[in-house]
Amino acid sequence: MYRKILVALENGPADESLVPHVTELAKQLHSQLLLVHVADGWAARHYDQFKLADSEEMIADRAYLEQVASRLRESGLQVETKLVLGNPPDEIVKTSETEHCDLIAMTTHGHRLLGDLIHGSTISLVRHKSLVPLLVVHAVHR
Repeated sequence: MYRKILVALENGPADESLVPHVTELAKQLHSQLLLVHVADGWAARHYDQFKLADSEEMIADRAYLEQVASRLRESGLQVETKLVLGNPPDEIVKTSETEHCDLIAMTTHGHRLLGDLIHGSTISLVRHKSLVPLLVVHAVHR
């Protein structure tokens, strides 16, 4: 059913809520995981235009993706990583299409109105643009 699951990671505490869900799902369904982080800082958004070098943020994000992937591979899962650059909702949808993913897994922070206006709502935009089903896990902040 879900052969390849795109796991949108934030490189933050919310990922601790998402990773256990997708790990169990991937084990049950023998799915491949594609861990994706969207770097959206100034350097990332202008990387190609100005032929920039990787920013410290991008280097740290790649290392984070590999750290999570390594842990998941040790548990027997097939895992790839991809750091993409730009606007998170657009890049998540585009990556899910180009990588032929069957499911997108993300976390929600439970913002309401004002929080969404301040922080934006990546999930809402992905939900409206994607033809791929979404698994949304509420981020538990410990």
